[in-house]
Amino acid sequence: MDYFLELFLGGLTRGSIYALIALGYTMVYGIIELINFAHGEIYMIGAFTALIVSSVLAFAGMSGPSVLFLAASVAIIYSAAYGFTVEKIAYKPLRQAPRLSPLISAIGMSIFLQNYVMLAQTSDFLPFPSLLPELTFLEKYGLKIGSSEFIILVTTAVSMVLLMLLIKFTKMGKAMRATAQDRNMAMLVGVDVNRTISYTFIIGSVLAAIGGVLIASHIGRINFYIGFIAGIKAFTAAVLGGIGSIPGAVLGAFILGWTESFATGYVSSDYEDVFAFVLLVLILIVRPSGLLGRSTVQKV
Repeated sequence: MDYFLELFLGGLTRGSIYALIALGYTMVYGIIELINFAHGEIYMIGAFTALIVSSVLAFAGMSGPSVLFLAASVAIIYSAAYGFTVEKIAYKPLRQAPRLSPLISAIGMSIFLQNYVMLAQTSDFLPFPSLLPELTFLEKYGLKIGSSEFIILVTTAVSMVLLMLLIKFTKMGKAMRATAQDRNMAMLVGVDVNRTISYTFIIGSVLAAIGGVLIASHIGRINFYIGFIAGIKAFTAAVLGGIGSIPGAVLGAFILGWTESFATGYVSSDYEDVFAFVLLVLILIVRPSGLLGRSTVQKV
């Protein structure tokens, strides 16, 4: 039972990170019905930014959780600026172009950011400092949660709640929902669609940066390629839950995380990706729109 709980917690931690990234994919798709394939690189840039800032602060004599907080804050701002720039460069000029054009542009942006970071930093893995004290929670209940896992779970839960409140109760959230429902009608009633789309990219980038900082601190190493792998997994989670559905992205992320964790624990770590994508194929065969996605009817 202890081993099962350990795998369950591991899957929950993975799923939390996938959820933070998948939310960016599903929000962008819900607004403009296109996939931002450069989103994984925003996650990677957030992790590298936190590494650079934490190294500078450590050199200046600072240590402890305050370094992680400051590094994460800078990473969020920097990644948000990158997300805003990606939208302006790769998407906005091609908004009226055929759908394939912005897709190719986003893939090109992803490759550019990967190589940019590789040349600016290194192609090798870099150690990420452990900035949290080694504490355990709920150990007396038979579930041992380390400080990094605890921070990941709490931060992810808080981020999701704040996102839902923003979308449901704020003026920007209403504009995002209106734009997602009917962009042209939203423009007619006075919604600034261009600004709404930019805000959507910024919010998604903030969530990805949070995930990048958390997982880098948890695992203890990063390289320029982590964004591609995490991006593919998060995109899979978003499709699994129903692309365009925020609850679906979260549900798909946790299902994917638990699938990988239990496959690694009970079968082999060599097959964790195989089980994840087999699960995706099976669900899409049964329900092509995803677990919580809506079926669309095309008029002829």
